[in-house]
Amino acid sequence: MQTRSETLAMPAIPLAPAQDRPAGTEFGILGAISFSHLLNDMIQSLLLAIYPLLTKDFRLDLGQVGLITLAYQLTASLLQPLVGMVTDRRPMPYSLPIGMACTLCGLLLLATAPNFPLLLLAASLVGTGSSVFHPESSRVARLASGGRHGLAQSVFQVGGNAGAALGPLLAAWLIEPRGRASVAWFSLAALLAMLVLSQVSRWYAVHRHGRGKAQARPALALTLTRGQVAGALAVLGLLVFSKYFYLASISSYYMFYLRYKFGISVPNAQVHLSLFLAAVAVGALVGGPVGDRIGRKYVIWASILGVAPFTLLLPHANLFWTGVLTVLIGLILASAFSAILVYAQELIPGRVGMVSGLFFGFAFGMGGVGAWVLGRVAVAHGIEVVYQLCAYLPLIGMVTVLLPNLEPPSKRVAKAAA
Repeated sequence: MQTRSETLAMPAIPLAPAQDRPAGTEFGILGAISFSHLLNDMIQSLLLAIYPLLTKDFRLDLGQVGLITLAYQLTASLLQPLVGMVTDRRPMPYSLPIGMACTLCGLLLLATAPNFPLLLLAASLVGTGSSVFHPESSRVARLASGGRHGLAQSVFQVGGNAGAALGPLLAAWLIEPRGRASVAWFSLAALLAMLVLSQVSRWYAVHRHGRGKAQARPALALTLTRGQVAGALAVLGLLVFSKYFYLASISSYYMFYLRYKFGISVPNAQVHLSLFLAAVAVGALVGGPVGDRIGRKYVIWASILGVAPFTLLLPHANLFWTGVLTVLIGLILASAFSAILVYAQELIPGRVGMVSGLFFGFAFGMGGVGAWVLGRVAVAHGIEVVYQLCAYLPLIGMVTVLLPNLEPPSKRVAKAAA
């Protein structure tokens, strides 16, 4: 029987079968980090879900609503790559509960802010917490993956997407009837997340050296030049832009669209938003394991471009079909991000934190810019125009054909035969 030190010392070969991997998948850690992601993104989604309440309390227009989203997401966008670069050089396991404490402060300020500038500060604090949480949590997920990187990222992602789906429901049931001050009760969720993340941080502090070496990826069998890597990153950036600009149209303005076009109530609109976000959670869980099996490029291709027929139909649908189409859009579109993230990590091996921070940050940034731009479009031309324009964004998925195949031909043949 191997000792623990022998197990950690064995080099990992990503193309080896599961029984030859040096360390098994740590599902307990993946579950803990996914649960923390659920709590983190549940708190964040409360901000989006209470937009109608904020517009009433502060008399905001849609442009100001876009500024709130911009403040939140740009804070995360600007800081996440920096956090990732720093922690690649000097990992900070206990930064995870510290980042959640920042989210806690933003949550309490959101419940008590007396004016719009402090509301923007609250959104920025929540974004700062995310900027710490996501790169380091993604690194933990990769360390705990046992070589099944797509699966690990999907498990991590599904927690966040489930939390994002849960937030609007909780807002409809708990916050809407009681007012903005009731947001403070969700500080208990942040405290629970800090407790769980403290335990994850202890595991991370013990295992980061051994597992980091054990799972280090060798040079790509198909050597890529710097120009090819830069070109592939640019293509991935376009795909993330397409995905998150479209998601911004749903997360920030879907409730306004439903109320304007179909005249439904706020709680009913929040339920529709939660159904969409639940579909996103399911799609995120599927994308990573499928990418492990058939190749990430094919998942990216099918996810981004494959959603185009549904986005093109959405502006012309009635209420029932709007609900059906948005669920299908969420299922298909969400499967891309885990595949994109792991693909990017394999493009630049050894820079998990930087790559994770860059892509999470860019995704948040695109969501923030998208929310602001689409808010201005809605003010100037009407909310329906937003969905008519965004319907064409998934067609950008055609650029996926430019991505190189990172797997050697022998592995592609083996997957095709499986």
